[in-house]
Amino acid sequence: MFNALYPLLHVRDVSAASGFYQEHFGFEPVFESDWYVQLRGGAKGHELALITFDHETIPPEGRQPTANLILSFEVADAAADAARFEQAGIPIVQPLRDEVFGQRHFIAVDPDGILLDVITPIAPDPHWLAAQG
Repeated sequence: MFNALYPLLHVRDVSAASGFYQEHFGFEPVFESDWYVQLRGGAKGHELALITFDHETIPPEGRQPTANLILSFEVADAAADAARFEQAGIPIVQPLRDEVFGQRHFIAVDPDGILLDVITPIAPDPHWLAAQG
């Protein structure tokens, strides 16, 4: 049994990454140092941690920036967030679209290249749903 679970992202610049998640997703710092930041946000108090990728507490084999990861954020209005992200100059690598399985979403990229899937649940396509058995 465990008490908490949160991703720990290996980033190039902890301060910049922390500022990004605070500004664009409303996270608040729980703990801050020059090499590690713990953030909390969202209606359920989800946590996200950031660490300088080459910090000595990480085994040498793991001292590289996080790659090939998608963080999914469920929001009230993905379309509004897509417009807000575009206005802020945040790269969007998959434009806003509706999926037959019940999502309106877009995928953006954070300053470290981590993909951010910003999602609003919508009704699934009835024909697709019927075909699922």
